[in-house]
Amino acid sequence: MRKLFAIALLAIMLAFVACSTHTHIVGKGAQGTQQVESRQWYILFGLVPLNDVQTNDMASGANDYTIQTQQGALDVIMNIFTMYVTVSSRTVTVTK
Repeated sequence: MRKLFAIALLAIMLAFVACSTHTHIVGKGAQGTQQVESRQWYILFGLVPLNDVQTNDMASGANDYTIQTQQGALDVIMNIFTMYVTVSSRTVTVTK
C-alpha cells in the first residue's frame, strides 16, 4: 500500500512539473477570447529550435495580447515518442 501511494504521489508531481507554463502580457493583456495556437519544436532536448514561432504574426497587429507558452499534456504524450531522437515540443498560445 505504501509503495502504491509513493508511485501515485510521484506521478502527480511529475504531471504538475511537466505542464509548466510561462505567461507574457503585452500592452494591457488579452482583451478578448480569440486564441491562435502554434507548436514550437526543439532538437537536442530543447537546445536548438527547429521552427520559428512569430507571436507578433499570431497577434495579427493587436496591441494588447497575452502569450502563453506551456508544455501541456499533449506535448508530454508526443514527447514520449519523439524523445528517442531528442525532439521535444511546447505549445505557444496567443490570446487577443
